Amino acid sequence: MSTIGIRGTFFDFVDDPWKHIGNEKNAARFHQDGLLVVADGIIKDFGPHDEVAPRHPGLAVTHIKDRIIVPGFIDGHIHLPQTRILGAYGEQLLPWLQMWVYPEELKYRDRDYAREGVRRFLDALLASGTTTCQAFTSSSPVATEELFDEAARRNMRVIAGLTGIDRNAPAEFVDTPENFYRDSKRLIAQYHNKNRNLYAITPRFAFGASPALLEACRRLKHEHPDCWVNTHISENPAECRGVVQEHPDCQDYLGVYEKFGLVGPKFSGGHGVYLSDSEFRRMSKAGAAVVFCPCSNLFLGSGLFRLGRATDPEHRVKIAFGTDMGGGNRFSMIHVLDDAYKVGMCNNTMLDGSIDPVRKDVAEAERNKLSPYRGFWSVTLGGAEALYIDDKLGNFTVGKEADFVALDVNGGPIAQPWHQSLIADGRGPQTMDEAANLLFGVMMVGDDRSVDETWVMGKRLYKKA
Repeated sequence: MSTIGIRGTFFDFVDDPWKHIGNEKNAARFHQDGLLVVADGIIKDFGPHDEVAPRHPGLAVTHIKDRIIVPGFIDGHIHLPQTRILGAYGEQLLPWLQMWVYPEELKYRDRDYAREGVRRFLDALLASGTTTCQAFTSSSPVATEELFDEAARRNMRVIAGLTGIDRNAPAEFVDTPENFYRDSKRLIAQYHNKNRNLYAITPRFAFGASPALLEACRRLKHEHPDCWVNTHISENPAECRGVVQEHPDCQDYLGVYEKFGLVGPKFSGGHGVYLSDSEFRRMSKAGAAVVFCPCSNLFLGSGLFRLGRATDPEHRVKIAFGTDMGGGNRFSMIHVLDDAYKVGMCNNTMLDGSIDPVRKDVAEAERNKLSPYRGFWSVTLGGAEALYIDDKLGNFTVGKEADFVALDVNGGPIAQPWHQSLIADGRGPQTMDEAANLLFGVMMVGDDRSVDETWVMGKRLYKKA
Protein backbone atom coordinates (compact mmCIF):
# COMPACT_ATOMS: atom_id res chain seq x y z
CA MET A 1 0.00 0.00 0.00
CA SER A 2 1.34 3.41 -1.02
CA THR A 3 0.74 5.93 1.78
CA ILE A 4 1.58 9.63 1.64
CA GLY A 5 0.86 12.70 3.71
CA ILE A 6 -0.13 16.17 2.54
CA ARG A 7 0.53 18.97 4.98
CA GLY A 8 -0.92 22.44 4.61
CA THR A 9 -3.88 24.70 5.30
CA PHE A 10 -7.19 22.92 4.68
CA PHE A 11 -10.75 24.18 4.24
CA ASP A 12 -13.73 21.92 3.57
CA PHE A 13 -17.36 21.36 4.57
CA VAL A 14 -19.34 18.99 6.74
CA ASP A 15 -22.82 20.44 6.15
CA ASP A 16 -24.92 22.76 3.97
CA PRO A 17 -24.29 26.45 4.87
CA TRP A 18 -27.88 27.38 3.89
CA LYS A 19 -28.93 25.37 6.96
CA HIS A 20 -26.86 27.69 9.17
CA ILE A 21 -28.05 31.17 8.22
CA GLY A 22 -26.26 33.69 10.41
CA ASN A 23 -23.57 31.20 11.43
CA GLU A 24 -22.42 29.51 8.25
CA LYS A 25 -19.02 28.63 9.66
CA ASN A 26 -20.76 25.78 11.51
CA ALA A 27 -20.99 24.03 8.15
CA ALA A 28 -17.24 24.29 7.50
CA ARG A 29 -14.00 22.79 8.77
CA PHE A 30 -10.64 24.59 8.89
CA HIS A 31 -7.17 23.41 9.85
CA GLN A 32 -4.53 26.13 9.66
CA ASP A 33 -1.84 23.44 9.86
CA GLY A 34 -3.43 20.16 8.83
CA LEU A 35 -2.31 16.74 7.68
CA LEU A 36 -4.13 14.57 5.15
CA VAL A 37 -3.03 10.92 5.03
CA VAL A 38 -3.75 9.12 1.77
CA ALA A 39 -3.34 5.39 1.12
CA ASP A 40 -3.75 4.23 -2.48
CA GLY A 41 -5.83 7.29 -3.28
CA ILE A 42 -8.18 6.98 -0.29
CA ILE A 43 -8.19 9.30 2.74
CA LYS A 44 -7.06 7.32 5.79
CA ASP A 45 -6.63 10.12 8.33
CA PHE A 46 -7.19 13.86 8.54
CA GLY A 47 -6.95 16.59 11.14
CA PRO A 48 -4.55 19.01 12.80
CA HIS A 49 -0.97 18.12 11.97
CA ASP A 50 0.18 17.78 15.56
CA GLU A 51 -2.62 15.30 16.29
CA VAL A 52 -2.39 13.22 13.12
CA ALA A 53 1.38 13.06 12.57
CA PRO A 54 2.21 10.97 15.70
CA ARG A 55 -0.17 8.27 14.45
CA HIS A 56 1.92 7.83 11.29
CA PRO A 57 5.63 7.65 12.12
CA GLY A 58 7.91 7.63 9.10
CA LEU A 59 5.20 8.99 6.80
CA ALA A 60 6.49 10.65 3.62
CA VAL A 61 4.96 14.12 3.69
CA THR A 62 4.57 16.73 0.95
CA HIS A 63 4.21 20.18 2.50
CA ILE A 64 2.13 22.55 0.35
CA LYS A 65 2.97 25.95 1.77
CA ASP A 66 1.21 29.31 1.38
CA ARG A 67 -1.89 27.78 -0.20
CA ILE A 68 -5.44 26.88 0.88
CA ILE A 69 -6.24 23.26 0.07
CA VAL A 70 -9.89 22.57 -0.76
CA PRO A 71 -11.67 19.51 -2.17
CA GLY A 72 -11.55 19.15 -5.94
CA PHE A 73 -14.19 21.13 -7.79
CA ILE A 74 -17.22 19.31 -9.22
CA ASP A 75 -18.67 20.54 -12.51
CA GLY A 76 -22.22 19.23 -12.67
CA HIS A 77 -23.00 20.23 -16.27
CA ILE A 78 -20.49 20.52 -19.11
CA HIS A 79 -20.28 19.55 -22.80
CA LEU A 80 -17.16 17.68 -23.90
CA PRO A 81 -17.53 18.31 -27.66
CA GLN A 82 -17.95 22.07 -27.26
CA THR A 83 -14.38 22.62 -26.08
CA ARG A 84 -13.32 24.33 -29.29
CA ILE A 85 -16.32 26.66 -29.57
CA LEU A 86 -16.47 28.12 -26.07
CA GLY A 87 -17.22 31.80 -26.32
CA ALA A 88 -18.62 31.54 -29.88
CA TYR A 89 -20.60 34.68 -30.69
CA GLY A 90 -23.57 35.67 -30.44
CA GLU A 91 -26.99 33.94 -30.36
CA GLN A 92 -29.53 32.71 -27.86
CA LEU A 93 -29.77 28.99 -27.22
CA LEU A 94 -31.61 27.44 -30.14
CA PRO A 95 -29.98 29.35 -33.03
CA TRP A 96 -26.62 29.05 -31.25
CA LEU A 97 -26.99 25.26 -31.28
CA GLN A 98 -27.69 25.27 -35.01
CA MET A 99 -24.91 27.72 -35.87
CA TRP A 100 -22.07 26.44 -33.71
CA VAL A 101 -22.79 23.35 -31.65
CA TYR A 102 -24.17 20.72 -33.98
CA PRO A 103 -21.52 21.26 -36.69
CA GLU A 104 -18.72 20.98 -34.13
CA GLU A 105 -20.17 17.97 -32.33
CA LEU A 106 -20.49 16.11 -35.65
CA LYS A 107 -16.69 16.11 -35.86
CA TYR A 108 -16.60 13.84 -32.81
CA ARG A 109 -17.66 10.93 -34.98
CA ASP A 110 -14.03 10.82 -36.04
CA ARG A 111 -12.05 8.95 -33.39
CA ASP A 112 -8.82 10.90 -33.86
CA TYR A 113 -10.66 14.21 -33.56
CA ALA A 114 -12.56 12.98 -30.53
CA ARG A 115 -9.38 11.74 -28.87
CA GLU A 116 -7.69 15.11 -29.28
CA GLY A 117 -10.80 16.91 -28.07
CA VAL A 118 -11.03 14.72 -24.96
CA ARG A 119 -7.37 15.28 -24.11
CA ARG A 120 -7.76 19.05 -24.38
CA PHE A 121 -11.02 18.91 -22.42
CA LEU A 122 -9.54 17.05 -19.44
CA ASP A 123 -6.37 19.15 -19.50
CA ALA A 124 -8.51 22.28 -19.24
CA LEU A 125 -10.57 20.85 -16.38
CA LEU A 126 -7.51 19.93 -14.32
CA ALA A 127 -5.92 23.32 -14.92
CA SER A 128 -9.11 24.87 -13.56
CA GLY A 129 -9.15 22.73 -10.42
CA THR A 130 -12.02 20.53 -11.59
CA THR A 131 -11.46 16.89 -10.66
CA THR A 132 -14.98 15.52 -11.29
CA CYS A 133 -17.51 16.34 -13.98
CA GLN A 134 -20.88 15.26 -15.29
CA ALA A 135 -20.54 15.65 -19.03
CA PHE A 136 -22.60 15.49 -22.18
CA THR A 137 -20.80 13.79 -25.03
CA SER A 138 -22.37 13.51 -28.49
CA SER A 139 -24.90 11.50 -30.44
CA SER A 140 -22.03 9.33 -31.70
CA PRO A 141 -20.71 6.63 -29.30
CA VAL A 142 -17.10 7.46 -30.21
CA ALA A 143 -16.99 10.58 -28.04
CA THR A 144 -18.33 8.69 -25.02
CA GLU A 145 -15.82 5.88 -25.46
CA GLU A 146 -12.87 8.25 -25.74
CA LEU A 147 -13.96 10.27 -22.70
CA PHE A 148 -14.30 7.23 -20.45
CA ASP A 149 -11.04 5.71 -21.70
CA GLU A 150 -8.99 8.88 -21.15
CA ALA A 151 -10.62 9.60 -17.78
CA ALA A 152 -9.64 6.09 -16.69
CA ARG A 153 -6.04 6.68 -17.75
CA ARG A 154 -5.97 9.79 -15.54
CA ASN A 155 -8.03 8.14 -12.78
CA MET A 156 -10.55 11.00 -12.86
CA ARG A 157 -14.18 10.53 -11.83
CA VAL A 158 -16.58 11.20 -14.70
CA ILE A 159 -20.33 10.82 -15.08
CA ALA A 160 -21.29 10.73 -18.75
CA GLY A 161 -23.28 8.93 -21.41
CA LEU A 162 -24.28 8.83 -25.03
CA THR A 163 -26.33 11.95 -25.74
CA GLY A 164 -29.71 11.13 -27.26
CA ILE A 165 -31.46 13.42 -29.73
CA ASP A 166 -33.86 12.45 -32.53
CA ARG A 167 -35.60 15.67 -33.53
CA ASN A 168 -35.12 19.43 -33.97
CA ALA A 169 -31.49 19.06 -35.10
CA PRO A 170 -29.79 18.52 -38.48
CA ALA A 171 -30.62 15.18 -40.11
CA GLU A 172 -27.02 14.02 -40.00
CA PHE A 173 -26.84 14.73 -36.26
CA VAL A 174 -29.92 12.93 -34.94
CA ASP A 175 -30.17 9.19 -34.36
CA THR A 176 -33.01 6.74 -33.85
CA PRO A 177 -34.36 5.67 -30.45
CA GLU A 178 -33.46 2.09 -31.35
CA ASN A 179 -29.82 2.94 -31.99
CA PHE A 180 -29.67 5.06 -28.84
CA TYR A 181 -30.98 2.19 -26.74
CA ARG A 182 -28.66 -0.40 -28.30
CA ASP A 183 -25.53 1.77 -28.06
CA SER A 184 -26.36 2.88 -24.51
CA LYS A 185 -26.73 -0.75 -23.38
CA ARG A 186 -23.31 -1.58 -24.77
CA LEU A 187 -21.66 1.48 -23.23
CA ILE A 188 -23.24 0.81 -19.82
CA ALA A 189 -21.90 -2.75 -19.86
CA GLN A 190 -18.47 -1.55 -20.94
CA TYR A 191 -17.96 1.47 -18.70
CA HIS A 192 -20.41 1.85 -15.82
CA ASN A 193 -18.68 1.43 -12.46
CA LYS A 194 -15.43 0.54 -14.23
CA ASN A 195 -12.45 2.49 -12.88
CA ARG A 196 -14.04 5.76 -11.66
CA ASN A 197 -16.51 5.99 -14.56
CA LEU A 198 -20.23 6.30 -13.90
CA TYR A 199 -22.88 6.14 -16.62
CA ALA A 200 -25.66 8.68 -17.16
CA ILE A 201 -28.64 7.97 -19.38
CA THR A 202 -28.62 11.23 -21.32
CA PRO A 203 -31.53 12.58 -23.33
CA ARG A 204 -30.13 15.88 -24.50
CA PHE A 205 -33.32 17.82 -23.80
CA ALA A 206 -37.04 17.29 -24.10
CA PHE A 207 -37.17 19.63 -27.11
CA GLY A 208 -34.94 17.19 -28.99
CA ALA A 209 -36.51 13.98 -27.74
CA SER A 210 -39.49 12.16 -29.19
CA PRO A 211 -41.73 10.06 -26.93
CA ALA A 212 -40.02 7.01 -28.41
CA LEU A 213 -36.58 8.26 -27.36
CA LEU A 214 -37.79 9.07 -23.87
CA GLU A 215 -39.38 5.63 -23.69
CA ALA A 216 -35.95 4.17 -24.51
CA CYS A 217 -34.56 6.22 -21.62
CA ARG A 218 -37.26 4.87 -19.33
CA ARG A 219 -36.40 1.31 -20.36
CA LEU A 220 -32.70 1.90 -19.75
CA LYS A 221 -33.35 3.38 -16.31
CA HIS A 222 -35.62 0.45 -15.40
CA GLU A 223 -32.99 -2.06 -16.51
CA HIS A 224 -30.09 -0.13 -14.94
CA PRO A 225 -31.56 1.65 -11.89
CA ASP A 226 -28.12 2.51 -10.50
CA CYS A 227 -27.33 4.68 -13.55
CA TRP A 228 -27.68 8.46 -13.49
CA VAL A 229 -30.02 10.54 -15.67
CA ASN A 230 -28.57 13.78 -17.04
CA THR A 231 -30.43 16.29 -19.21
CA HIS A 232 -31.46 19.94 -19.66
CA ILE A 233 -34.53 21.64 -18.27
CA SER A 234 -36.17 25.07 -18.64
CA GLU A 235 -33.13 26.90 -19.95
CA ASN A 236 -34.51 29.33 -22.51
CA PRO A 237 -38.00 30.79 -23.15
CA ALA A 238 -38.16 29.64 -26.78
CA GLU A 239 -37.01 26.16 -25.76
CA CYS A 240 -39.67 25.99 -23.02
CA ARG A 241 -42.40 26.93 -25.50
CA GLY A 242 -41.09 24.34 -27.94
CA VAL A 243 -41.18 21.59 -25.33
CA VAL A 244 -44.87 22.21 -24.61
CA GLN A 245 -45.58 22.07 -28.35
CA GLU A 246 -43.62 18.84 -28.76
CA HIS A 247 -45.22 17.22 -25.70
CA PRO A 248 -48.72 18.76 -25.46
CA ASP A 249 -49.95 16.13 -23.00
CA CYS A 250 -47.50 17.34 -20.32
CA GLN A 251 -48.28 20.24 -18.00
CA ASP A 252 -44.73 21.64 -17.93
CA TYR A 253 -41.10 20.85 -18.76
CA LEU A 254 -40.51 18.66 -15.72
CA GLY A 255 -43.71 16.80 -16.48
CA VAL A 256 -42.15 15.40 -19.66
CA TYR A 257 -39.43 13.65 -17.68
CA GLU A 258 -41.89 12.63 -14.96
CA LYS A 259 -44.14 11.00 -17.55
CA PHE A 260 -41.31 8.65 -18.48
CA GLY A 261 -40.23 7.85 -14.92
CA LEU A 262 -36.90 9.64 -15.09
CA VAL A 263 -37.24 12.09 -12.18
CA GLY A 264 -35.84 10.90 -8.87
CA PRO A 265 -32.50 10.43 -7.12
CA LYS A 266 -29.58 10.68 -9.56
CA PHE A 267 -31.66 12.81 -11.95
CA SER A 268 -30.23 16.23 -12.74
CA GLY A 269 -31.52 18.89 -15.10
CA GLY A 270 -29.20 21.64 -16.19
CA HIS A 271 -30.21 25.32 -15.87
CA GLY A 272 -33.78 25.39 -14.49
CA VAL A 273 -34.06 29.12 -15.13
CA TYR A 274 -37.80 28.97 -15.77
CA LEU A 275 -38.82 26.22 -13.36
CA SER A 276 -42.13 27.02 -11.67
CA ASP A 277 -42.69 26.83 -7.94
CA SER A 278 -44.60 23.60 -8.56
CA GLU A 279 -41.66 22.09 -10.43
CA PHE A 280 -39.24 23.03 -7.66
CA ARG A 281 -41.50 21.38 -5.10
CA ARG A 282 -41.83 18.22 -7.17
CA MET A 283 -38.08 18.00 -7.72
CA SER A 284 -37.50 18.45 -4.00
CA LYS A 285 -39.95 15.67 -3.15
CA ALA A 286 -38.39 13.34 -5.73
CA GLY A 287 -34.80 13.93 -4.59
CA ALA A 288 -33.85 15.26 -8.03
CA ALA A 289 -31.24 17.95 -8.66
CA VAL A 290 -30.96 21.08 -10.73
CA VAL A 291 -27.59 22.33 -11.98
CA PHE A 292 -27.09 26.10 -11.83
CA CYS A 293 -25.08 27.32 -14.86
CA PRO A 294 -24.79 31.10 -14.44
CA CYS A 295 -22.00 31.72 -16.96
CA SER A 296 -24.00 30.11 -19.75
CA ASN A 297 -27.31 31.63 -18.66
CA LEU A 298 -25.75 35.08 -18.89
CA PHE A 299 -23.71 34.46 -22.06
CA LEU A 300 -26.71 33.13 -24.02
CA GLY A 301 -29.13 35.61 -22.43
CA SER A 302 -31.24 32.81 -20.98
CA GLY A 303 -32.14 34.44 -17.66
CA LEU A 304 -31.53 34.45 -13.91
CA PHE A 305 -31.83 31.21 -11.97
CA ARG A 306 -33.86 31.63 -8.75
CA LEU A 307 -31.25 30.44 -6.28
CA GLY A 308 -33.23 31.70 -3.30
CA ARG A 309 -36.30 29.76 -4.35
CA ALA A 310 -34.35 26.54 -4.95
CA THR A 311 -32.88 26.82 -1.44
CA ASP A 312 -36.27 27.30 0.25
CA PRO A 313 -35.99 25.09 3.35
CA GLU A 314 -39.63 24.05 2.94
CA HIS A 315 -38.91 22.49 -0.46
CA ARG A 316 -35.13 22.33 -0.70
CA VAL A 317 -33.87 21.21 -4.09
CA LYS A 318 -30.49 19.56 -4.48
CA ILE A 319 -28.22 21.92 -6.42
CA ALA A 320 -24.95 21.41 -8.23
CA PHE A 321 -23.15 24.18 -10.11
CA GLY A 322 -21.83 23.81 -13.65
CA THR A 323 -19.89 25.71 -16.27
CA ASP A 324 -22.03 24.48 -19.18
CA MET A 325 -18.93 25.01 -21.30
CA GLY A 326 -19.20 25.98 -24.21
CA GLY A 327 -22.42 27.89 -23.63
CA GLY A 328 -20.54 28.93 -20.54
CA ASN A 329 -17.46 30.77 -21.75
CA ARG A 330 -15.02 29.37 -19.15
CA PHE A 331 -13.90 26.00 -17.82
CA SER A 332 -13.40 27.49 -14.38
CA MET A 333 -15.70 26.83 -11.45
CA ILE A 334 -14.17 29.95 -9.91
CA HIS A 335 -15.75 31.96 -12.74
CA VAL A 336 -19.00 30.08 -12.14
CA LEU A 337 -18.96 31.29 -8.53
CA ASP A 338 -18.25 34.84 -9.69
CA ASP A 339 -21.26 34.89 -12.02
CA ALA A 340 -23.45 32.99 -9.55
CA TYR A 341 -22.79 35.67 -6.94
CA LYS A 342 -23.88 38.38 -9.39
CA VAL A 343 -27.02 36.51 -10.44
CA GLY A 344 -27.87 36.07 -6.78
CA MET A 345 -27.40 39.75 -6.05
CA CYS A 346 -29.69 40.73 -8.93
CA ASN A 347 -32.34 38.37 -7.55
CA ASN A 348 -31.76 39.80 -4.08
CA THR A 349 -32.52 43.30 -5.34
CA MET A 350 -35.72 42.15 -7.06
CA LEU A 351 -36.99 40.61 -3.83
CA ASP A 352 -35.83 43.01 -1.13
CA GLY A 353 -38.79 45.35 -1.68
CA SER A 354 -36.84 48.20 -3.21
CA ILE A 355 -38.29 47.63 -6.70
CA ASP A 356 -41.72 46.13 -6.08
CA PRO A 357 -42.97 45.99 -2.47
CA VAL A 358 -45.61 43.46 -3.51
CA ARG A 359 -42.87 40.93 -4.36
CA LYS A 360 -40.92 41.56 -1.18
CA ASP A 361 -39.63 38.34 0.38
CA VAL A 362 -36.81 39.08 2.78
CA ALA A 363 -35.98 35.44 3.47
CA GLU A 364 -35.77 34.44 -0.19
CA ALA A 365 -33.83 37.60 -0.99
CA GLU A 366 -31.23 36.65 1.62
CA ARG A 367 -30.94 33.08 0.32
CA ASN A 368 -29.81 34.47 -3.05
CA LYS A 369 -26.64 35.89 -1.52
CA LEU A 370 -23.68 33.64 -2.30
CA SER A 371 -21.23 33.86 0.57
CA PRO A 372 -17.85 32.09 0.30
CA TYR A 373 -19.26 29.33 2.50
CA ARG A 374 -22.28 28.79 0.26
CA GLY A 375 -20.20 29.14 -2.87
CA PHE A 376 -17.37 26.75 -2.13
CA TRP A 377 -19.76 24.23 -0.56
CA SER A 378 -21.75 24.28 -3.81
CA VAL A 379 -18.76 23.29 -5.97
CA THR A 380 -17.45 20.65 -3.54
CA LEU A 381 -19.62 18.78 -1.04
CA GLY A 382 -22.88 20.33 -2.26
CA GLY A 383 -22.18 19.26 -5.83
CA ALA A 384 -21.31 15.77 -4.62
CA GLU A 385 -24.57 15.54 -2.67
CA ALA A 386 -26.62 16.74 -5.64
CA LEU A 387 -25.04 14.11 -7.89
CA TYR A 388 -25.26 11.37 -5.24
CA ILE A 389 -21.51 10.82 -5.09
CA ASP A 390 -20.94 12.32 -1.63
CA ASP A 391 -20.18 8.84 -0.31
CA LYS A 392 -17.13 8.95 -2.58
CA LEU A 393 -15.85 12.54 -2.52
CA GLY A 394 -16.66 16.17 -1.76
CA ASN A 395 -14.71 16.72 1.47
CA PHE A 396 -11.80 15.31 3.47
CA THR A 397 -13.75 12.73 5.45
CA VAL A 398 -11.86 9.50 6.07
CA GLY A 399 -12.74 6.83 3.50
CA LYS A 400 -13.34 9.21 0.62
CA GLU A 401 -11.27 9.64 -2.51
CA ALA A 402 -8.39 12.11 -2.21
CA ASP A 403 -9.19 14.69 -4.89
CA PHE A 404 -8.15 18.20 -3.94
CA VAL A 405 -6.94 21.58 -5.19
CA ALA A 406 -4.27 23.88 -3.77
CA LEU A 407 -5.38 27.48 -4.28
CA ASP A 408 -3.02 30.42 -4.48
CA VAL A 409 -5.17 33.13 -2.93
CA ASN A 410 -2.88 35.77 -4.46
CA GLY A 411 -3.05 34.26 -7.94
CA GLY A 412 -4.90 36.14 -10.63
CA PRO A 413 -4.89 39.80 -11.69
CA ILE A 414 -1.96 41.96 -10.64
CA ALA A 415 -4.11 43.76 -8.07
CA GLN A 416 -5.09 40.54 -6.29
CA PRO A 417 -2.25 40.35 -3.72
CA TRP A 418 -2.87 43.92 -2.56
CA HIS A 419 -6.57 43.18 -2.16
CA GLN A 420 -5.88 39.99 -0.20
CA SER A 421 -3.45 41.82 2.07
CA LEU A 422 -6.49 43.55 3.59
CA ILE A 423 -7.33 40.17 5.15
CA ALA A 424 -3.98 38.50 5.80
CA ASP A 425 -1.05 40.83 5.25
CA GLY A 426 2.02 38.77 4.43
CA ARG A 427 0.79 35.58 6.11
CA GLY A 428 -1.66 32.76 5.58
CA PRO A 429 -5.10 32.63 7.21
CA GLN A 430 -5.07 32.03 10.95
CA THR A 431 -8.82 31.61 11.43
CA MET A 432 -11.74 30.16 9.50
CA ASP A 433 -13.15 33.62 8.86
CA GLU A 434 -9.85 34.81 7.42
CA ALA A 435 -9.71 31.76 5.16
CA ALA A 436 -13.31 32.31 4.02
CA ASN A 437 -12.63 35.96 3.21
CA LEU A 438 -9.51 35.02 1.25
CA LEU A 439 -11.55 32.44 -0.66
CA PHE A 440 -14.16 35.09 -1.40
CA GLY A 441 -11.34 37.15 -2.91
CA VAL A 442 -10.48 34.19 -5.11
CA MET A 443 -14.15 33.74 -6.00
CA MET A 444 -14.65 37.36 -7.09
CA VAL A 445 -11.25 38.52 -8.31
CA GLY A 446 -9.31 35.33 -9.04
CA ASP A 447 -9.32 33.10 -12.10
CA ASP A 448 -7.57 29.96 -13.35
CA ARG A 449 -4.28 31.44 -12.14
CA SER A 450 -5.57 30.92 -8.60
CA VAL A 451 -5.29 27.15 -9.14
CA ASP A 452 -1.75 26.17 -8.23
CA GLU A 453 -2.02 22.36 -8.03
CA THR A 454 -4.69 19.77 -8.78
CA TRP A 455 -4.48 16.30 -7.20
CA VAL A 456 -6.55 13.26 -8.17
CA MET A 457 -6.63 10.24 -5.86
CA GLY A 458 -3.60 11.59 -4.04
CA LYS A 459 -1.56 12.10 -7.22
CA ARG A 460 -0.69 15.52 -8.58
CA LEU A 461 -1.93 15.80 -12.17
CA TYR A 462 -1.53 19.56 -12.63
CA LYS A 463 0.99 22.11 -11.38
CA LYS A 464 0.93 25.74 -12.43
CA ALA A 465 4.08 26.62 -14.32
